Amino acid sequence: MPVDVDAIYIVCALVAVIISGLAKGGFAGVGALAMPILALAIDPVRGAAILLPILILQDAVSVWAYRRSWDGRILAVMLPGAAVGVMLGWLFAAKVSEVAVLGVLGGISVLFGLQRLWVERGGAVTLPSNSPAWVGFLFGIASGFTSQIAHAGSPPFQMWVLPKKLSRDMLVGTTAFAFAAMNWMKVPAYAALGQFTHDNLAATAMLAPVAILSTFAGVALVRRVDPARFYTLIYVLMILLGLKLMADALMA
Repeated sequence: MPVDVDAIYIVCALVAVIISGLAKGGFAGVGALAMPILALAIDPVRGAAILLPILILQDAVSVWAYRRSWDGRILAVMLPGAAVGVMLGWLFAAKVSEVAVLGVLGGISVLFGLQRLWVERGGAVTLPSNSPAWVGFLFGIASGFTSQIAHAGSPPFQMWVLPKKLSRDMLVGTTAFAFAAMNWMKVPAYAALGQFTHDNLAATAMLAPVAILSTFAGVALVRRVDPARFYTLIYVLMILLGLKLMADALMA
C-alpha cells in the first residue's frame, strides 16, 4: 500500500527532511527530531525506511563539506561498536511490534531532549574526556542500536564525544563521517526487513531535492547562526513529541 499522500504526511515529511538536512549540515543532534515528526504521519518502521536513503544522500553532502575535519581515533573506537548495535537493532525490530518501536522512539526522544536541555543550562556531562576506549565502544553499540531502530543514534554518540571538546568543525566532521558509515551499515538490515519497497523508494525520491537543499543550507548556516536558542526550542519540541509517541504506544 503506498504512503498516504495527505496534508499531514506532506507537512511531517518535509519538516523531517529539512531538520535532518540542517543536522547533517552541522547542527548536530537536531536530526534526532526527524523520526518523531515523521512517525506522527506514518508507522515508524516504514518512516525509517523512507528516511534512510535520504540520510545517505545527505551524508554525501556533509562528508564532502567537512572532508578535511574529522578525528580518526574516535571513529576507530566507535564504529566497530556501532556495527554490533546495528545488528542488535535489526534483531529488535524483527521480533517486536511496531507499537514497541513507537514507544522506544518516544523514550529516546524524551531522554535526549531532557539531557540536552540540562547541558544547555550548564549541567555537567557525566563522562570525563579521558574515558577509556571500551567506554566509547559501548556507546558505539548504543548509537548503532538507536540509529537502527529510530535514526536517533546521536544521543549516545554525543555523550562520549562532546566531553572531548573538539573544535566545531572537527566535531561536525567526525559526526558526519561516523553517521555516513553507520547509515550504510543499516542498508542490509532494512533490506532484510523488506522495507525497500517500490512505494517507499518512490516516497524517498520525491523528498530527495529537499534533502539536498536543506543539507547545503545547514552547511551555510552553521557558521553564521548562534544555535543556542534554536537548540532549546528543538529540544522542548522533541520532549513533547516523544511524550505523545509514548502515549500513543501505551494506548495502542
